[in-house]
Amino acid sequence: MGDKRKKPLKLVTWITLLISAVMLIALCITGIIVAVDTADDVRDQQAEKALNIAQAVSRSPEAAEALRAGEQGASLQEYTREVQQATNMEYIVVMDMNSVRYTHPREDRIGKKFAGGDETEALNGRTYVSTAEGTLGVSMRAFVPVTAGGEQIGVTSVGILTDSIQEDIWADQKTLVLGSGIGLAAGVLGAFWLARRIKKTMHGLEPLEISQVLEQREAIMSSVREGVLAVDSSGKVILANEAARELFAEAGADEDPMGKDISYFFSDSLLKKVLQTKERELDQIQQLDEVEIIVSCMPVVSDTTLLGAVATFRNKDELTRLVEQLSGARTYAETLRAQSHEFMNKLHVISAMIQTESYEELDDYVMSISSNYRQEVGWVTAYVKDPVLAGYLMNKISNLQENGIEVELSGSGMWPAMADPEWTDHMITIIGNLIDNARDAMNHTPSPHLFMHIYEENSYLGFQIEDNGRGMDEKTQAELFERGYSTKGEGRGFGMYNTKRSLDTLKAEVFINSQPGEGTAFDVQIPMKKEN
Repeated sequence: MGDKRKKPLKLVTWITLLISAVMLIALCITGIIVAVDTADDVRDQQAEKALNIAQAVSRSPEAAEALRAGEQGASLQEYTREVQQATNMEYIVVMDMNSVRYTHPREDRIGKKFAGGDETEALNGRTYVSTAEGTLGVSMRAFVPVTAGGEQIGVTSVGILTDSIQEDIWADQKTLVLGSGIGLAAGVLGAFWLARRIKKTMHGLEPLEISQVLEQREAIMSSVREGVLAVDSSGKVILANEAARELFAEAGADEDPMGKDISYFFSDSLLKKVLQTKERELDQIQQLDEVEIIVSCMPVVSDTTLLGAVATFRNKDELTRLVEQLSGARTYAETLRAQSHEFMNKLHVISAMIQTESYEELDDYVMSISSNYRQEVGWVTAYVKDPVLAGYLMNKISNLQENGIEVELSGSGMWPAMADPEWTDHMITIIGNLIDNARDAMNHTPSPHLFMHIYEENSYLGFQIEDNGRGMDEKTQAELFERGYSTKGEGRGFGMYNTKRSLDTLKAEVFINSQPGEGTAFDVQIPMKKEN
């Protein structure tokens, strides 16, 4: 069976309907208030008009003379008809103190009693306006006493039918209704435009889709092992995933980073630099309290407007261990391959000597192989007691020999086993990068030769590495340990920079002796601590 659930209304429809409904309610309430006020004004104006006409007629000589004489003459009827036509009144009635009409729009009703019953107070001298039903229908009527010589002799009544008043009210309210209709139409169009604009700002996504995207983003951010941190254009943290929070906690910053300035966590943040320069920074080392991290930062720009920046980072120690594991595995595999190949060649030589019964030559050959093995393995085991360092050095020596480099080894003191793994990691970084640098320097040397000497002296562990490569001038020596500096091209220059950082961590000293074309000698002295 198909899914019969109703699809939710689109955002554009929701916004358009909501704004239209609000405008309709507002216009209706406003229209009602204005319409009631307008109707009251029209009624007041008509009442005042009727009252003024009644007062004018009551003061006329024609009304006073007719009432004093008690005669219902044609002159008074003619006079009231002219005033009625000139003022658009429904009727003008002059009556005596007995409510007998002296004038009326219909002459057959002259001489009869006034209808409505609301003239009583006027007969007692009051001036007022009331609404009552007379012979012409329901009307609003003004009553004014007629006096002569200080004595009341009658009453003048001027009336306007309520239907006529309603017509006047509607005539005034047509403009209000038309204006409200135009306003509502403009509001609907504006609501539709606004809804489309909001939808475009949200990249065409519906609220449900935005919710799904946010949930997916949270899931992705939680699954990423690298720390992810985003800041706005002012440097305030707007996003931090779980890995970033854990790294902050490891550095001693347990507070929620959201909303805080990035300078709170980094004294010299790359994110601040990226916000200023709008240029990315890749694989840079930063200090987070006592934790070293590798950071890459990217600016976030929309239509040339800087919105903020994003940084990804990871603990440098984790990356170092990972790189060392990968490098060690690769080196070990390469060493095994080389030794296997070399071993097979030697077996072929031995087999050939046995078949040709060259036993004396065979004896010399076996002694030579044994001597070379004792020189390499025996040297390492004699002077390096740390198994990690020993294994690493044997791999390095084998790799150099495989590349056709003659290796000469000597020693005058034993290196003890290291108790601190971090200390060992720094030693591997220093030795490995210096050997690699020497190997690269001898790439085009006809007879490459590397000399390594290990010693222990005055509470120092030391070693010397000498090569007969191309050497270095003073400028190269001065810039050798700078980050990114390399004579091998772009994307290099991090090995010696990491070496310098490890040297600084171990408070070691390095001495360089080199001349262009005459090779290079490194002498490293590392303070030895008993606990290490």
